[in-house]
Amino acid sequence: MADTIQEAVTLALDDAPERNFRETVDIAINLRDLDLNDPSNRIDESVVLPAGTGQETQIVVFAEGETAVRAQEVADEVLDSDDLEDLGDDDDRAKDLADETDFFVAEASLMQDIGRYLGTVLGPRGKMPTPLQPDDDVVETVNRMKNTVQLRSRDRRTFHTRVGAEDMGPDAISDNIDVIIRRLEASLEKGPLNIDGIFVKTTMGPAREVPV
Repeated sequence: MADTIQEAVTLALDDAPERNFRETVDIAINLRDLDLNDPSNRIDESVVLPAGTGQETQIVVFAEGETAVRAQEVADEVLDSDDLEDLGDDDDRAKDLADETDFFVAEASLMQDIGRYLGTVLGPRGKMPTPLQPDDDVVETVNRMKNTVQLRSRDRRTFHTRVGAEDMGPDAISDNIDVIIRRLEASLEKGPLNIDGIFVKTTMGPAREVPV
């Protein structure tokens, strides 16, 4: 399968018109034979891409004490319990933060307060934080999440996810797509039979079908 994925990626990159900006590469996934009105059938998976996402990933950490200090090295922003309470009182600021941030990480001890203050903002966006247990290394967790994308179908049969950037080259992008397809097939009740088609394209380029 890797060779056929790479062939599709190569065609998508070759067909992409020249642009004066660095284009991302995405795949569109079409599902079939699934009742997506039933939340248990929906796809909601975090996937670590072996070659990285090809662009900056915004990560915010909710933490206190030493964990907060260590998180400063790697996170885009570190917020404590006072900041959390302030966000709970400022709905517009909370929504802006949610929209600008790819992933949130939070010490497990703060999760209850996050649900209380930010649950109505983060929950519908699928951005509730990844809980950080006492033995977890915050630096390692954040660095892993920088290479993570979210597969999230909600109630739609077609959904998209980022698989890289055009200058990463076909090999790296193909490796990322291969990992996503394997995770997707493992998550679906009927595996590949629930996939109606997968297409790869640059931001502004034409789509090419990826054989599955």
